[in-house]
Amino acid sequence: MSLLVNDECIACDACREECPSEAIEEGDPIYNIDPDRCTECYGYDDDEPRCVSVCPVDAILPDPNNAESKEELKYKYESLKEQD
Repeated sequence: MSLLVNDECIACDACREECPSEAIEEGDPIYNIDPDRCTECYGYDDDEPRCVSVCPVDAILPDPNNAESKEELKYKYESLKEQD
């Protein structure tokens, strides 16, 4: 599943700078995660998504409306790599 930013977001920009898929955009007042680009850092050697690791207020959570399997995340990751 992709991730979402809740209203605890303080717009510190830490998550956006860490996202290898460039899925996080500034919003007003909170940041937004593009579910079409979020791979939860699948394909990278991370134990958890980078944005979750760096968020100082734990404002990034799984999006219950956008559940994805590991296979779907892998496909999305590979598709994004092909576009780069």
